[in-house]
Amino acid sequence: MTTASEATSPEFLWYIPNEVRPGHRGDDAVADHNSLDTLTGQAVAIERYGFRGALLGAGWSRPDTFTVATALVARTTSFEPLIAVRPGYWQPAHFAAAAATLDQLSGGRVRINIVSGQDELAAYGDRAGDQAARYARTGEFLRLVRRLWTEREVTHRGEYFQVSDSSLAAQVRARPGRPHPRLYFGGASAAAERVAATEADVQLFWGEPRDDIAARIARLRDLSTRLGRAHPPLEFGLRITTVVRDTTAQAWADAEAKVAALAAAHRQGNIPERHDPTQAVGQRRLLDLHARGDVLDDNLYTAPGRIGGEGAGTTWLVGSAADVARSLRRYAELGITHFILSDTPYLREIERQGSHLLPLLTTR
Repeated sequence: MTTASEATSPEFLWYIPNEVRPGHRGDDAVADHNSLDTLTGQAVAIERYGFRGALLGAGWSRPDTFTVATALVARTTSFEPLIAVRPGYWQPAHFAAAAATLDQLSGGRVRINIVSGQDELAAYGDRAGDQAARYARTGEFLRLVRRLWTEREVTHRGEYFQVSDSSLAAQVRARPGRPHPRLYFGGASAAAERVAATEADVQLFWGEPRDDIAARIARLRDLSTRLGRAHPPLEFGLRITTVVRDTTAQAWADAEAKVAALAAAHRQGNIPERHDPTQAVGQRRLLDLHARGDVLDDNLYTAPGRIGGEGAGTTWLVGSAADVARSLRRYAELGITHFILSDTPYLREIERQGSHLLPLLTTR
């Protein structure tokens, strides 16, 4: 029997934080950290060292993600931005048109990450609904965007969105392996999993232990069948920090030093708190992991969660390039085919991990 990891070659992306404040998670704190030249330098390095593209950080307190992605596409040749967007910030027809246009102009390089978690909603005119309503809206957003990308003269009368005889001027061109830009999605609640199982193309996980990931994959596959998924099988991705050094001992020494530096920054109030991470089911799962031990599986480091790490800042894979490659291959054996990696300083780590880690993963 062919597994998902055998049928689909894994893809590796990086992360561009897109932050107003310098020094994100230990990045180089320089004045032009988010200038077009600096971000372009990272995108070009991502191309050069063999990554497919990068997830761009999104949120109201960050520069507009779609604008940044457009600028980087114009300055690169193969870089694929994974553009994070939020229903409520965008109307689906407006977003579908913008994404279709950029996808056409870039030759099919657009990927989309739909985010339904917390943000400064009132600042851009959205409102907070309960979890069920938030994910119901996300599901409707995804269904309508997909229809606008693949149909002409779409009329939709939904609970959250309505359009009449809507056709995009710039049509999405189907390409090998993708009828339209891939729709990535995250979320660990029951409501989020129903959206992923029926409407997303790729479900993204944070860095959880392998047994936990395996259980979630099995549950989502079962849910896809029970809910009558109408699209190709759901794919799975992992977003995680990878601390790679020449030796295992050096990697762990550096990881522990990073945690100590982050703890000091928190004590001094130098890390802004955007929202309470315990309100999200996926974030709570990560924060609970360190109660099971500082190191899980072979080299999944949970200590960053003790000092307020969020998302990919909560759990890290630590070790030599061989150690980390071995762990990533074990995730691939579970069915993970999309990997989004990062460490800081971002540019230096693109070069290090592109030179030493990627070759172990792409030439086996």
